[in-house]
Amino acid sequence: MTSAHDFSFIALDGSPLPLARFKGKAVLVVNTASECGYTPQYAGLQKLWRAERDRGLVVLGVPSNDFGAREPGDETAIGRFCSQRYGVDCPMTSKQTVIGGKAHPFYRWVAAELGEAGQPRWNLHKYLIGPDGALAGAFPSSVAPESKELAEALAASSA
Repeated sequence: MTSAHDFSFIALDGSPLPLARFKGKAVLVVNTASECGYTPQYAGLQKLWRAERDRGLVVLGVPSNDFGAREPGDETAIGRFCSQRYGVDCPMTSKQTVIGGKAHPFYRWVAAELGEAGQPRWNLHKYLIGPDGALAGAFPSSVAPESKELAEALAASSA
């Protein structure tokens, strides 16, 4: 696999979600969790999605229970929480493993591309995929969706 576009997820509703669907668009992939100190970032992610989707940005939530068991619910509970609490309507995948040998292939690819330092260390870790499917950046949980650092990376990836 040489591009993010080579990977596919299952959406929260159970339908196929191939990343090839987003060719030509920047994609911010975020491993999410509903019961974490960083969970309020859902509001910023949703705001970013609404503000930038018409300019070609996709925000993709990837629920994961890997860090502190902060995403214990099933897909129905996750969807309900995100919708009711934060009004989330950006694309979301089914719950995934994002670290270790059983990680989703996309996350294993990212680990191979960036090495151990690029792997998620906690919930709400972000990866920016360029319109061409190349990995364009990685941002730890502490980088908020509204941050200048992320805004600059988004602008550079769409230039």
